[in-house]
Amino acid sequence: MLEQVLKSLGVYKAYEKHLWRQIKNSGMPEHIGVILDGNRRWARDNFLPVWLGHKKGAEKVEALLIWCLSLKVKVITLYVFSMENFQRPEKEVSAIMTIVEEEMRKLLSGNLIYENKVRVKAIGRLNLLPPALQELIKETEEVTKDYSEHFLNIAIAYGGRAEIVDATQRIAKEVEKGTIRPEDIDEKIIENYLYTSHLPQSDPDLVVRTSSEERLSGFLLWQSAYSELYFLDVYWPDMRKIDLWRAIRTYQKRHRRLGH
Repeated sequence: MLEQVLKSLGVYKAYEKHLWRQIKNSGMPEHIGVILDGNRRWARDNFLPVWLGHKKGAEKVEALLIWCLSLKVKVITLYVFSMENFQRPEKEVSAIMTIVEEEMRKLLSGNLIYENKVRVKAIGRLNLLPPALQELIKETEEVTKDYSEHFLNIAIAYGGRAEIVDATQRIAKEVEKGTIRPEDIDEKIIENYLYTSHLPQSDPDLVVRTSSEERLSGFLLWQSAYSELYFLDVYWPDMRKIDLWRAIRTYQKRHRRLGH
């Protein structure tokens, strides 16, 4: 209600212009990771069923993608569904999977990813997903595999610890075959076996989490070692363009020493 009043008074638009002047001439992050949190609480606070919160959150993804593309952000990684989320009620998990499938079909049939040459890839233990969703993911990845202007990664059935375990197991198999020597294993080799090995820049410059929770919850644990973290006090379905711009403004003001 307050936001609607501000818009009617022109305050919102004035603030948006003010923010844009502040960020437009400074360095934009190459890779932004977003933890999409707060769908259930948004539904509860609006006296709506939980599935509608997830639906509203899924619909927000396209807007975020458009905002990032307009800023020429090269890589976007979205934390959609964690390994821990499988512990939620079966009915809720099923609803989430159906919603993800619906939104991916819209993405695949629309023009956004083709016009902007966005390579789409899902990262996580995809074998745990419903077969229909797995097939849709394969189809989407196949039709966008040759794009390299932008990258959209969908972290689903994902866990940072699981990713490191999976990478370690793959490396161990190569050691058994003799194609990798144990003494040659370094950070670069490990990165080559992570889910994000296809990216030109696997480490996010900026990680944003909505809903005011201040933790990574297993998101890109290896890759985010030196990422700038920004925590928003709005639920994911309510995230606005100015919220993204505020996060970028904070990122631009920080001195990135990367351990030095």
